[in-house]
Amino acid sequence: MGGTVLLFDKSLRKIEYLFRWSGMHLRNREEYNEAVKGESLISLTYSAPTLTLGILSVLKSASFMWYYDCVDKLVYKLRQLETKADFNSTTNKALVEEPVNFLNFVIKVSNLFNWLLLVAFPLMPLATTAYNYFILNKTELMLPFLVEYPFDPFNIKVYPFVVIDHIWGAMVALFWIFASESFYYICTTFIVVQFKLLQQNILQIIPENSDSVVRNEDVVFHTKLVELVEWHQDLIEAVKLIETIYSKSTLFNFVSSSAIICLTGFNVTTIDDLAFVVMFLTFLCLSLTQIFFLCFFGDIIMRSNKEVGDAVYNCNWYMTSAKNAKMLHYLQLRAQKPCKLTAYGFADVNVNAFSKIMNSAWSYFALLKTVDR
Repeated sequence: MGGTVLLFDKSLRKIEYLFRWSGMHLRNREEYNEAVKGESLISLTYSAPTLTLGILSVLKSASFMWYYDCVDKLVYKLRQLETKADFNSTTNKALVEEPVNFLNFVIKVSNLFNWLLLVAFPLMPLATTAYNYFILNKTELMLPFLVEYPFDPFNIKVYPFVVIDHIWGAMVALFWIFASESFYYICTTFIVVQFKLLQQNILQIIPENSDSVVRNEDVVFHTKLVELVEWHQDLIEAVKLIETIYSKSTLFNFVSSSAIICLTGFNVTTIDDLAFVVMFLTFLCLSLTQIFFLCFFGDIIMRSNKEVGDAVYNCNWYMTSAKNAKMLHYLQLRAQKPCKLTAYGFADVNVNAFSKIMNSAWSYFALLKTVDR
């Protein structure tokens, strides 16, 4: 047949543009076999982190838009609770200061890794391109992400615009994720602050002077207790609003985190190119901090609600009447009912979940290293 073109191939070329524009390709068996032999496990796992990042960004942004009423209601409720609390007293300042300082630290750490990833993913391939051109004297254009185009993206006339598109897409995805996570951190932190203030008020509901309690038993105690119960109910409702907003995206976080941490760690330990090692190492750090803080803040929500029951037990309940002590006991029983965040009901969001994710990631990593030998 030599260099002649088969009629079959001529016919296929008439519809080749349809496959190209749809992102599919037709290849000869020989070309396909050579491509499969040339592909390593690294190249197959390269696009997994960016794909997951894109899906997570879409889920988080969609959740915010779909449950915007819940977001608005949550913000309003937390603002109302803060206006009712007295943050000027020395005791309350001490209770608020530690969680808020930790929140600021978490936001700074998350912000750092997000900006590092924003710099690493788009610019590391460009740095490799520059290195190949100026040091190795060869032109090899590279793109930050593996994307199929209906045209040649490496054409020098369109290449700069494609790179800008990749960088802009990465910025939008990362900003959405960072905004959503930061909102989660802030809301959970101030709910925990309110739980601590509630516990402090429960401890002080019965004064040390039992005589004053007897004189004001029916008025002061009942009024304070109703306020505390309503306060507790508002906090429970706030946790439910966070659950509504984040449960679906959290489920995706839980399902994908083990695989992503495993694949990213595998790429870090296998790739020889320093630029790509830095890129995947940054993504690995971001993934670890993201899932850890997600579980950590969910865990402190659970513990803070349980500590409300401890506060009831530690107050001077034995210095009041049996009727009032029984009312306090009802509050204690309600505090024992779990107030928690979940991954759409499939798993609780706490440090135990983080431990299970890490165990699974390590198992997958060990399996990949065994297969790659």
